[in-house]
Amino acid sequence: MGLTPELLGAGWLWLMDGVLLGVVVFALWSADWAQLAVERLYQHTVFASVILLVLLWCVRAGLSPGLSIHVLGLTAVTLAVGWAFAMLGGVVALLIMALIGREPWSAIGLDGVVTVILPVVVTYGIVLWERRCGFRLFFAYLFFCGYFGAAIAAAVSGTVMVAILGLAGVYDWHTLYTEYLRYMPLFVIPEAFVNGVVVASLMVFHPQRLVTLEESRYL
Repeated sequence: MGLTPELLGAGWLWLMDGVLLGVVVFALWSADWAQLAVERLYQHTVFASVILLVLLWCVRAGLSPGLSIHVLGLTAVTLAVGWAFAMLGGVVALLIMALIGREPWSAIGLDGVVTVILPVVVTYGIVLWERRCGFRLFFAYLFFCGYFGAAIAAAVSGTVMVAILGLAGVYDWHTLYTEYLRYMPLFVIPEAFVNGVVVASLMVFHPQRLVTLEESRYL
């Protein structure tokens, strides 16, 4: 999100660091390390996801610090590797961004919560909802989990970031609206398109790479 250490107080930063650390520990405990160890295809998907996230996050635009816009890509990653490795991969990508100087180390916790945890949680929640609905149409997974899931995840992530910046007094609400909220469709639509195209391509050519896809349900 392009945050700088001066934007938020230490209390906010420490709180987000704690939340991120707790989620990372839970993801480490929940991840299927046995599957990662024995399936080479799964290994390639996880490691490639990290590299692609870094490349996506290097391309961004914005007017003010903390209000930058970039494609998150976490919906496609979550559908491909599952929520645990999506969170871990996203955090690793953030650390790489900090190492190359594209993100400040002090904002890793907040960036992790907003740009990694929230999109992954929202996406996986939609996956569970789609499963409970028991849709039999093959395109239900693509549109609900891929396209709409990415759009909702991006909207939630952006809205939460705006709320944090507003509550912390970093910007007034008018500035947040004029510089970010009114442009939300401009990044929600591309987010849905990019993630949807990736998911659609994997469904057609490499469905085995989507660990959240229950192929037998749609046959």
